[in-house]
Amino acid sequence: MVKKVVRASLVSSASIALLAGCTVTEPNNNIDKTVATNAPKNIIMVVADGMGPAYTTAYRNFVDDKNTPEIEKVVFDDILVGNASTHPAHVSGYVTDSAAAATALASGTKSYNGAIGVDVEMEPVNSVMHYAKGLGMRTGLAVTSQIVHATPASYIAHNESRKNYNDIANDFYDIKVNGEPVADVMLGGGTTYFKREDRDILAQFINDGYHYADSYENLADVPKGSNVIGLFAPVALPAVLDDVRKDRLAYLTKQAVRHLENDNGFFLLVEASQVDWAGHANDIGSAMAEMHDLAQTIEYLRGYVEDNPDTLVVLTADHSTGGLTIGAGGDYRWSPEHLHKMSASARTIAKGMVDNEMSAEYAAEKLGLSLTSDELAMLDSVSDQDEETRYSAIKSFLDVKTNTGWTTSGHTGVDVEVFAFGAGYTSFIGQIDNTDIAKKIFGLLEEKSVSKPVL
Repeated sequence: MVKKVVRASLVSSASIALLAGCTVTEPNNNIDKTVATNAPKNIIMVVADGMGPAYTTAYRNFVDDKNTPEIEKVVFDDILVGNASTHPAHVSGYVTDSAAAATALASGTKSYNGAIGVDVEMEPVNSVMHYAKGLGMRTGLAVTSQIVHATPASYIAHNESRKNYNDIANDFYDIKVNGEPVADVMLGGGTTYFKREDRDILAQFINDGYHYADSYENLADVPKGSNVIGLFAPVALPAVLDDVRKDRLAYLTKQAVRHLENDNGFFLLVEASQVDWAGHANDIGSAMAEMHDLAQTIEYLRGYVEDNPDTLVVLTADHSTGGLTIGAGGDYRWSPEHLHKMSASARTIAKGMVDNEMSAEYAAEKLGLSLTSDELAMLDSVSDQDEETRYSAIKSFLDVKTNTGWTTSGHTGVDVEVFAFGAGYTSFIGQIDNTDIAKKIFGLLEEKSVSKPVL
């Protein structure tokens, strides 16, 4: 009963109170009036879900050239500007989930764990994407999860629970800003939630003029500047180790920018969603592969900002996942070179072992490792076990080989790094809270177009 009442109020609030009319005059209490005056034309917000500080250090070591005496810098090192605290609203304690963290990053409002675009009273809160859309900017998202997952959902939808995927998908179409859906471009997974027996939301978008792409190849054929919904998997995209594109996030980001560029600017949310999933699984192989996918994306964005200096890029994490440690068991060693030649994720290797008579040799081939007889015997010993047992055995094997440690299968409450470059990046320097990121973006948008007529 509560859910029905809440959703009715959310839709009406979002469609009426949000930036209605031809000019942007709706007051926003979360605007930071102290931001730098170099207001960007375009804003790209990148969230690396689950990427605590250990992940960026691990990635630097993972790609290090051992033939040189120094440990080379990576793309993250030159753009670090500060740290952000991540705790949710007091009612949920000190350790956030992705929904509360995304609501904070999107709206500048602390909320409870599980909240999607609502405050602790379950009242809807405006996001920076709503605000940008109301200013006449083009808006979009590119993620490797289903697009209704916690982070992208919090920039568009309003729901008391992140688990209500179908209702959240409805909001992607039903919530309007100036008579249009909040996002002009939506790229990721999630066909299951948009093409349902009870409602075909995908068809509604298509009827409204959105191009639909169901493969990376089809996406490339969509005319530049289009409104696009690209759903490339029933739920989430495959792990990057298993995907046909090993630069899938960078590719989706490039495609999103291709469709969003316009004279009035754009706001784009990018999420490296599956860093978090690798952390939850304590899967160091996938963690480093997902970090590499993110690094390629940031490399592309560095080049884009060089060519378009009126663009701001902000990168942060919503929280840290897994309690990753570089070194474990009192041994002062970390050996990421054992991960370099993986050609499939540990999960996929575990699935494939059951179909191969030489299961240990198959696993060794996919891991890209020459294994000892004892190591092969260990893998053989679990080949007739269930998939989860095989998966756990492969992950544990890689942890031992690399000397990787984990403290939890959940989140931790540590501060996360903040990276920024481009126009207005100095606003994000220092120790801040996750809500400050949204407040500063609101401030930059306000600086850019206070009461500017929507074009």
